[in-house]
Amino acid sequence: MKPFFTHVALQVKDLDTSIAFYRSFCGMTITQERVDRVAGGDTRVVWMAEPGRENELIFVLMPGNSALPQAPTDYSHLGFALKSREEVDAVAAKANDAGCLQWAPTQEPYPVGYYCGVRDPDGRFIEFSYGQPLGPGADLDTV
Repeated sequence: MKPFFTHVALQVKDLDTSIAFYRSFCGMTITQERVDRVAGGDTRVVWMAEPGRENELIFVLMPGNSALPQAPTDYSHLGFALKSREEVDAVAAKANDAGCLQWAPTQEPYPVGYYCGVRDPDGRFIEFSYGQPLGPGADLDTV
C-alpha cells in the first residue's frame, strides 16, 4: 500500500472569513460545497483548491471552535510556493496592510529559501516561499 496525500481538513471559527482569506492570499477556489447533517445539525463544509490542482490536494474547511493562537516561536505552518521573491514581498505587503503579517520576508540557506509568514483568521501560520526545492521557484541546481 502506498498512501497519496490528498487533503487537509481545518475547523474554522468563521467559514466565510476563512474562504475569503484563502481566496485572497492563496488563490484557492471552492471546488465542492455540501451540507453535512451530523448529529441532527446542518454543517456547511467547503472544499478549496488551487486552480488546476482540484484532484491533487484540497483544503476541507468546516465550522468549529478552533481559535489557535500560535506562539511566535511555534513554526508549525502550511506552505505555499510562489514564482519569485517579488511575489513573496507582495504577499508580505498585503498581509502587513491587513494586519496579519507574522514573519517579515527573510532569506535562509537552502532548502528554506526566501519566505514570509501570514496568520490566517484562526491564527494558523501560512508560509509563502520562493526558492525551495518544491513547487514554482524550485532551485533544482542546488538540490
